[in-house]
Amino acid sequence: MAEEIREKEEFVLEEGLGKIEKLLERLGDREVSLEESFQLYQEGMELLKQCNARIDHVEKQMLQIDEEGQTHEFF
Repeated sequence: MAEEIREKEEFVLEEGLGKIEKLLERLGDREVSLEESFQLYQEGMELLKQCNARIDHVEKQMLQIDEEGQTHEFF
């Protein structure tokens, strides 16, 4: 079930969150073995790391515009 995870610069947040949602649905299935559950968990944690990294990257790129129209980095 392991899907190939894209390189960080190609990673699309919405796709990552969608994959996490599917993993959670699969984890809720009572037919999933313990071993598969661990694999799904690990995959989910890796996706979460990538989502967090992508969010951090976007936040750092955001600019804040003051009252005078000047831009400042968003922290």
